[in-house]
Amino acid sequence: MPASRRGSGSFTLTTGQTIAIHTRTQDEEDLPHATKKTMADHLRKYESLFTLTPQRMRMIVEAFTETLELGLNKPNQIVPMIPTYVFGWPTGQETGDFLALDLGGTNLRVCLVTLQGKGKFEISQTKYRLTEEQKQEDGQKLFDFCAECLHTFVETNTGEGAGQLKPGQSLPLGFTFSYPCSQERIDHGELIRWTKGFGAGNTEGRDVAEMFKKSLEKYQLPIKLTALINDTTGTLIASHYVNPNTKIAVIFGTGCNAAYMEHVKDIAKIEHLGIDPGAEMAINCEWGAFDSFEHEHLPRTKYDTIVDDTSNKPGEQAFEKLISGRYLGEILRLVICELIDEGVLFLGQNTYKLEKPYCFDTAFLSLMESDPTDELLMVIGIFTHFFALETTLAERQFFRALAKLIGRRAARLSACGIAAIVSKMGYLEEGCSVGADGSLYNKYPGFADRVHEGLQDIFGDKGRNIVTHHAEDGSGVGSAIIAAMTKHRKDAGLYLNV
Repeated sequence: MPASRRGSGSFTLTTGQTIAIHTRTQDEEDLPHATKKTMADHLRKYESLFTLTPQRMRMIVEAFTETLELGLNKPNQIVPMIPTYVFGWPTGQETGDFLALDLGGTNLRVCLVTLQGKGKFEISQTKYRLTEEQKQEDGQKLFDFCAECLHTFVETNTGEGAGQLKPGQSLPLGFTFSYPCSQERIDHGELIRWTKGFGAGNTEGRDVAEMFKKSLEKYQLPIKLTALINDTTGTLIASHYVNPNTKIAVIFGTGCNAAYMEHVKDIAKIEHLGIDPGAEMAINCEWGAFDSFEHEHLPRTKYDTIVDDTSNKPGEQAFEKLISGRYLGEILRLVICELIDEGVLFLGQNTYKLEKPYCFDTAFLSLMESDPTDELLMVIGIFTHFFALETTLAERQFFRALAKLIGRRAARLSACGIAAIVSKMGYLEEGCSVGADGSLYNKYPGFADRVHEGLQDIFGDKGRNIVTHHAEDGSGVGSAIIAAMTKHRKDAGLYLNV
């Protein structure tokens, strides 16, 4: 076990060799620990760092709204406001069998969706695990793997039974590819940049739809790529299909994003396409990039700066790095490591396990916040089981309070993004539903309540008119509905060039 560079339980011999002394005892009073008072003093410092006032939130919303408008007017902006070529809302009458393929951050999912009309559907699906190697090696190999999984799925689900594919049946496919792409038409998409820890080579700047079609041909699949969509756009369409009051969709998970329906007359950068100005089109905001590079508007702490500097894309995705589930655990770990360095925490204990970046999962924050016991047994479990560290009650209370500060900041910043779209589209008076999805929204205790609290802090009582709800499955059902809408539009001869 390597000696920790931290803590006071070590001394240097005359030979220059460092000997670490690690005492381990069941009686926690034998270890030097931070007192309740010291922890309270430190907590006050972090409260001022991580707390967002309503006034600051309103300033962020104003800057955010301007950024959204800039992205609609000009191409190649930091928040790209990508036109999706998904025209208007589903009617609810879409029917038929459609395939959906979802390349997510951790899994590849293949779905067969049977749309039954009137907001009803049936779905059967299979998930395939993605390895870290697949996420980093050549892009064409990644798409070959997608086609291979699709091939396996089609073979498994072909037969004469109900809910099965007929042998040789040709199917439209909606491909959910949830990474920033610039699109000139719905079955095309040039990857702007990888996010969510992907780094597959020979892919950025290329048309991923063409790469995927090449893989489909390789496996001779009777499948037509009808629509390349983002999961957030799919979430918008699927949630509206089931609940027509839904006007905005947001994802708060490994990444973060939003989509909404915009008037074509307000998307200046696509004027040249000659689309009816009275039409509506879904916009994929890719708002995780808000305030990237310049860092003028968001309240970044030194821990956020470290997360950014050590990430695989320094300077980029500034908003995402403050609120996504990928980074919250790491922010907390950096604060703990600083306090270890300052000699406040875990004196005389070996802290090397905590020194590994990203070892502190965001799920730990969820568990710490939801610990119902007086002794905070869940927190004891996390530190003893994963990091072999003993804690006092004062320390555990501090860790939980810190988790709460970081989680609350993430939710309140998320509210700022929603508020920017609400302000831009004038939804505040009539109110609207926001379909929300992602691990943070679904699993982090109190996240949704804090978003609602944030909306009320921004808008006052009228903020209650904006309500989030669990979204429908965007990357599966939404993708299939968009494939159906697109097939219907093209069959009707509408906007065939996009």
